[in-house]
Amino acid sequence: MDAADLDYRARTQSGCIPPHLVSRLLELGHAETVEFWAGRGEWFCAREWARLLGEQSRRAEALEMLAPYLATGWWTATRTTAELLEIWGRADEAIVLTRARMEVGHPLALEFYARLLARHGRSDEAFTLLQPHIDDWFLAAALVDVAEGAGRDEKAAELLAARIPDEHRCDSPWCCRGLDPDTAIGLLATIRERQGRVDEAIALLRTRDVTSVNGRDQLADLLARHDRTGELRAYAVTEELV
Repeated sequence: MDAADLDYRARTQSGCIPPHLVSRLLELGHAETVEFWAGRGEWFCAREWARLLGEQSRRAEALEMLAPYLATGWWTATRTTAELLEIWGRADEAIVLTRARMEVGHPLALEFYARLLARHGRSDEAFTLLQPHIDDWFLAAALVDVAEGAGRDEKAAELLAARIPDEHRCDSPWCCRGLDPDTAIGLLATIRERQGRVDEAIALLRTRDVTSVNGRDQLADLLARHDRTGELRAYAVTEELV
């Protein structure tokens, strides 16, 4: 098996048995077919078969099934194995497994590892790991999520506020590299709302240039959550809410 080939086939769902077909095979009672191809490089078969083995308390067999995929260093196999271990109540093993990938610098491992730590009572450690990466918007979002459990909301707010300039605002999500000001504003507003400082969160969000991302408007959602109906209607007059 090769990690690059596995990744390409899984991302494109080409040259492989796709997940919807795996599900259909199982629905029709062809579990033996899924098991057969799971051992022959068909990732979606292996993933589903490992999950089923786990549900049958055949966890050693499930890990054995995933082992060849895991041995390639492919992140998706690592993540899937860690998720199963966590579901089975073996979070410490999941942490060790994921940390190994993080330590060799896999770009997706740090975020997953930090969130895993936070889910298991180690939020402060997760925050410390993420803090140096505040300029990466993806990791900044994770930092905000783990900050509450770590009791570090104010520190996270301080880091974000330092990345909101007084003058420049991006006119598109691709203007600035790293953590753009509008994203920093949105994350800071999330903290302020969480702290019960709703008026501050609203004031922050009104300073953004790009108000809607992927069809979601954070300010509109916030106003709706807090029954600020009049403000929401007034906002709808000036913004296209989709």
